[in-house]
This record gives sequence, structure tokens and C-alpha cells, in this order.
Amino acid sequence: MAENNEFTFENEQYRKTYWHTCSHILAQAMKRLHPEVKLAIGPAIDEGWYYDMDAPFAFTPEHMTEIEAEMRKICKEKLKLERFELPREEAVKFMEEREEPYKVELINDLPEDAVISFYRQGEFVDLCAGPHLDSTGRVKGNGIKLTACNAAYWRGDSSRQTLQRIYGIAFPKKDELDAYLKRIEEAKKRDHRKLGKELGLFMTSDLVGKGMPMFLPKGYTVWRILEDYIKDKERALGYQHVLTPCVGTVDLYKTSGHWDHYKENMFPAMEVEDETFVLRPMNCPHHMMIYANRPHSYRQLPIRIGEVAHDFRFESSGTLKGIERGRHFCQNDAHLFCTPEQIKDEVSNVCDLIFDVYKDFGITDYRCVLSLRDPADKHKYHDDDAMWDKAENALREVLNELGIEYTEEIGEAAFYGPKLDVNVKPAVGNEYTLSTCQLDFCLPAKFDLTYTDSDGADKTPVVLHRAILGSLDRFMAYLIEETMGAFPAWLAPVQAKVLPVTDRAAAYADQIAGMLTLQGFRVEVDHSSNKLGYKIREAQGQKVPYMIILGDKDMENNTVSIRHRSGEDLGAMSFEAFAELLHNEVNSKERK
Repeated sequence: MAENNEFTFENEQYRKTYWHTCSHILAQAMKRLHPEVKLAIGPAIDEGWYYDMDAPFAFTPEHMTEIEAEMRKICKEKLKLERFELPREEAVKFMEEREEPYKVELINDLPEDAVISFYRQGEFVDLCAGPHLDSTGRVKGNGIKLTACNAAYWRGDSSRQTLQRIYGIAFPKKDELDAYLKRIEEAKKRDHRKLGKELGLFMTSDLVGKGMPMFLPKGYTVWRILEDYIKDKERALGYQHVLTPCVGTVDLYKTSGHWDHYKENMFPAMEVEDETFVLRPMNCPHHMMIYANRPHSYRQLPIRIGEVAHDFRFESSGTLKGIERGRHFCQNDAHLFCTPEQIKDEVSNVCDLIFDVYKDFGITDYRCVLSLRDPADKHKYHDDDAMWDKAENALREVLNELGIEYTEEIGEAAFYGPKLDVNVKPAVGNEYTLSTCQLDFCLPAKFDLTYTDSDGADKTPVVLHRAILGSLDRFMAYLIEETMGAFPAWLAPVQAKVLPVTDRAAAYADQIAGMLTLQGFRVEVDHSSNKLGYKIREAQGQKVPYMIILGDKDMENNTVSIRHRSGEDLGAMSFEAFAELLHNEVNSKERK
């Protein structure tokens, strides 16, 4: 007989119910300790829960410890959670009497026919639809941990009050909590923001602007290698690369539909003489104009236009995260103009390219998602049911024919068409999309794009929007966290560091470095007066793949002594032997 997991953490619904109950226990503990605090909302999330609160003071680690202790006390009290309902007027009055203005606003914004429910546990009552556990005693107090406190806008609106958001996690057993916290600590070591600073890859500055990271020499070296890598791949497949401006007129985005459907994610318009410009959030309108620049025959299709393009999106400050999510980023973008008959082959080629790239980078933990529109959301999507049915069926049919396993998600399409998203689970944080392929019947028609078919008639091409590396910024963030900054030799900003043991070896060190540089390798020489052990530790700390240690014996024998960042001592060898070793590792894209 199969084990019933209805009331275990294996069951997502039970897990979310457990965490939702914890959020109410947190709110009750807060109100006991600090009655002046006003409560906003406290939902369960993918990992744990949070509760937004308005307090006249900033929460400190000491506050968190105090609240945790009170939460454990409430769990021991085994308070029953009892649901009850009130009519709207009584519900408003009830929350007004308890001096909870945020709850009053929530009630007033509910639909007229909404059921307004509350949950009571002891002296504490909260507005909530539920569900909850039946008692606070179901929650194990020693399995609770408050993990963070951040600022959050009320209802996500930057013009509203700034609240404090307390995050928490809980498990039925303390050892499960301990294991989780250990995983989190390990994950923090991989955070690309931490490693990016330590390794001198990128920086941020409030004076430059939030969400505007700047790549330092080593970081830009990695960035440039990624750019060259993907462009070489694309050129081999017949892509033509272009360069387009970072701005466009408002009329351009009105034509494309972005002004109607994406305006809130764009930077404000700029008036320049008699024109109104915006920073571009994406590149498709520019590429549509490039296609429209000259007439095309069916014989010329498909036409593949690629660009590593600078884009700008006004992301809310709370969502910004290093180079993973910023207000400026560079997309590995391309638009493939084809006939309807060519859709299958072009989608197939894009998928082949995605998975070929993933093989080079050792990416194996991913899932494919067919992102569809929400038919009920007429504002978010281009309003043409027939077009959507045609596009979604076409993409679904192609994926099925190619044998690609995928799940479907409603409401995740681009405003102009469905898409295949390839999502990865990074070492730190939640799943996100790396690569995408979008099928578009909409924009070509909006821009009056045509090609002359074999029968001499003008027809509208189909466009595939695709990004293989996604944004180079996010892809690099992913790689930093996956490798902990220890890039494979072909990607490493410094592939070898020459460490002369004494001043006598300084000239020989420069000679070896120069020879490696002439062969195209990225090399540094440590001419500091530090002892050899310190030089080695510093090179290892900077994740340099190879250290070339040069002493008197190496000079006498015309050799190089090689040490890998892993600590492996490869011993003395000829310069030619080491150069061949490094060449082979770089060319094979070996990961070690």
C-alpha cells in the first residue's frame, strides 16, 4: 500500500498551508511584542513565507530573535485556528476597531460578492481566505527560523508606503531546518554578487544608478569571450549581425505595440527637438525596420538577423539582483524571418543551437516551457484570437514533432506571441529563463513586412524571436554561481599566473608570460615581494586555473613548474608541453 503523504512536506498544498499558518503565528508574535505595528499581508511563497508590516522602527537581528522566541511560545500554546465570516460593513468596522488600515483597504478592494473571512487564534485575528492548520501546536517551534528582513512597497507600488518584509522558513523537524540552513549558507558562497566583487568582475554604484552594473576588466574579458563564442556559433549557421541604436521614437514602439503593452517597463520618454525618444527595452522593432529596408524574395528566406544589443527596462528596485536582473543588460538577440513552411526547420535549428550551447557549458538541469497567453487578459496581449490560436498551435505542433518534452504555462507568453522558454535552476535563488524562442505572426503584420512568394504575390513573413544566452549578463551570473567563480580555462579572465620565486627569476617570468601571450593566452605575472606561499594562495583565491612557478632550477633547465588551482602539482615540464596542455584544454572547452 502506497504511503499517504497528504499531511507531509512532500505534499505541496500541505507545505504551503503549514507555512501560511506560520505567517499568522509571526503576525501574532509581532502584535504581542509590538502592538503598534500595523499588519499588511503574509502569504506562503515557494520557500517559506513572508509578512509585510508597517512599524515605527527598523527591525533588527535582536527583534528577530525576540519574535522567534514568541513564535515558539505560541506553538506550545496549541491555539485553535477558527474560521469565521463577516458582512462587508462589519468586516471593515472590525478591522478599523483593531486599527489595521491595510486590512481595511484590502476589504474595500474585494469584489462586491466576495466572501470576507477571518481566522482567529487566541487573542489574534487576521483577515485571510486560508487554508490553515487547525492548531498552532501543529507547527514545531524549534523548526522555525526568520531568515531576512527587507523593504517592500505596499501592494508593489513605489508611490505607496514602504513596509518591512520579514521572511521565514519552517520544517516539521529541527534537523530538516538545520539541513536547509546549511544549504542556504553554501548557496551564499556562490552568490554572484559576492563573488563578482571578490574576483573583480563587476561593480555597482548608486551614483551611476541602481540596476546599472559596470563590468571591470576581468569581468568584461569573460563577457567578450561569451559574445565572441555565440557570434561564431551564429555566423556558422548563416546569421548576419547588425548594430542598432539604444533608443527609438515613441512612434516606433506604438507601431510595434510595446507602447500599449509594455510601457510600464520602459524608461520615461525624452523630448529632443521635435521628436520623442525612449530607451529601447528590446530590439525587435529595430530589426523589423532592417528587414523592411529592402524588398525580399521567398528565395532569400530565411533571413537571420542577430545582435548583442544593449537594452534598458525599468525594473522595480526590489527585483534588482546584481547582473542577473538589472535595468541595463545586453541581449544575445536574433530575429529569424521565414515562410510558414520554414517554421519547423527554424525552430528545430534554434533548439539544436540551445542544447549544443548547453553541452559546451555543462548545463543539464533545465526544463522546457511552452508559454501561452491568458485569453482572459485582453490588456496584456495583442487582441487577435485567430492569430493566437494559429501561433500557439503551430509552436505546439513543432515541439511535439521534434520530440521536445515541455510543460504548458498560461499567461507567460510575450504580448505578441507564444514562446518556448528554457528555464534553469541556479545554485542560488529561484528558477529563471536562460533561453527563449518566440513565434510571432503579429509584429510582421504591424510593420507591413512582405516577401514575394513563388506565385509572385506579396506575403507576410513569420518571425522567430530567439535568445540563446538570453542576456549575457544573466548568463554570466549563472556561470559564476555554478562554477563558484572558477571558470574553465577557456573562459577564465586570467588563464595562467606566473609566480617567480625570487627576483632572479623575474626576467624569466616575463619571458614565459610574453611567449604565452603571443600564443593568445591571458597571463599575469606576480612581481610582488610576497613569499611564494602567499602568491599561490592569492592566485588560488582569484580562481586562476594554472600557476607557473619559476625558480632557479627552472631557469637552469629551461622548464616551467605547474600547479593547478585545485592544488594538484603537475611538476616541471617544458614550455612547449605546458602550452600544448593549455591549448588542448581551451580548445576542448574542458571543465576542471
